[in-house]
Amino acid sequence: MFDLKEHSHTRLNILTGDWILVSPHRMKRPWQGKVEDLPKDIRPSYDPNCYLCPGNKRADGSTNPAYTEPFAFVNDFSALLPSTPKGSYDEKGLLVANSEAGICKVICFSPKHDLTLPQMTSEAIEKVIHLWKDEFISLSENPRIKYIQIFENKGEIMGCSNPHPHGQIWSSSSVPLEIAKETRQQEKHFEQKGSSLLSDYLALEIKKQERIVLDNEHFTALVPFWAVWPYETLIISKRQVQTIAQMNPAEMASLSRMLKQLTSKYDNLFKISFPYSSGMHQAPVNDGPHPEWHWHMHFYPPLLRSATVKKFMVGYEMLANPQRDITPETAAATLQQLSSIHYTEETGHGK
Repeated sequence: MFDLKEHSHTRLNILTGDWILVSPHRMKRPWQGKVEDLPKDIRPSYDPNCYLCPGNKRADGSTNPAYTEPFAFVNDFSALLPSTPKGSYDEKGLLVANSEAGICKVICFSPKHDLTLPQMTSEAIEKVIHLWKDEFISLSENPRIKYIQIFENKGEIMGCSNPHPHGQIWSSSSVPLEIAKETRQQEKHFEQKGSSLLSDYLALEIKKQERIVLDNEHFTALVPFWAVWPYETLIISKRQVQTIAQMNPAEMASLSRMLKQLTSKYDNLFKISFPYSSGMHQAPVNDGPHPEWHWHMHFYPPLLRSATVKKFMVGYEMLANPQRDITPETAAATLQQLSSIHYTEETGHGK
């Protein structure tokens, strides 16, 4: 008899249309592969050599203000530039390129060099959310911008180039690949059912209670049925909003509490500053109405068995399709039972 908990199978990612291979039995194999060095996470609250600390000189020679709350500025080494001219290149349909303009910004979460999101208060995180919203609204007023990606890379293992806790916003003149996929899938469901894909999915997950990690009045955090990364999670708004710009104050306060609790659970898993890439997915802008779109936020953490063993996307994952060993249900149960209070706060050493 086929059993999701025991036998290899594929799962459909309803947001992208992609398939994921799940191989639960592989968690029994011994590990003799790469073991990561634990990153040193002892940092001062202020570093005179940090490009992001208040009052310090940045890499381009400009100076940060003596900011006391979340601070945003245009990235000194932006991947996208607003001055890029419109244009395209096409040679026989085989060599094809289009110009891409945009604006990239950095968001410093706090003036404190040593405070990551889980170590901040929910009130302080709420100020970050308000800044995200303000930046989203401001960037969307530029008619050339079609999509705004708010994200964070946390930790050296995720390629973070500066240890000062910060995130980024990349706004582009076209809709990125993953957003285009999610738009198509949500459009298809909305046309067929007349309802939001994620509203219907969330209702089913709440009914089954197999992959829920956190739940409050306005948001649910869960390990999606199709998760690729070992402890991947998805935050979904209970009210269907297309973008962060539509969130009311109560929802933003609720989201701040959930972000603190979820990221604290991550740190509590292996008692380290847990690395991840996270980001909001929301409707394109300056692209007409998108009644099908439903705001959500992805967390993609790489750690697998311990603080020193990460999940690699290689071989079959690169050449065929993604694969995971630990089931989403097992990962959700592990995260759900962890405390929502950061381990340093529980022992009286919180900042």
